[in-house]
Amino acid sequence: QLQAFGGGLVQVGGSLRLSCAASGRTFSSHFMGWFRQAPGKEREFVAGVSWGGVSTYLADSVKGRFTISRDNAKNTVWLQMNSLKPEDTAIYYCAASERYYSRSRTDYVYWGQGTKVTVSS
Repeated sequence: QLQAFGGGLVQVGGSLRLSCAASGRTFSSHFMGWFRQAPGKEREFVAGVSWGGVSTYLADSVKGRFTISRDNAKNTVWLQMNSLKPEDTAIYYCAASERYYSRSRTDYVYWGQGTKVTVSS
């Protein structure tokens, strides 16, 4: 129901734009988030956007570099990633929560399959 794509290999300082497309149902009333999981590490919150797209939240590690946005008419959420660093290398997942706001992965009910981002130095 959620499909993330747009990952790939990019050099340090480069940019990528991840997309998360929903199918089969609408997530226009859900809080949408992006998480990432690096090898050997726990899945962590990266960014979140309120159902209307007005409020956005970013992890401290990506503030000033990443932007999250959504278009409910297109049932799509994006994660624009700029000034990428090697530590951004991970599998990125989009997810939907029925809560108004959450940074906890346990609050997310729907998950995409993940898209891999590799930042090379």
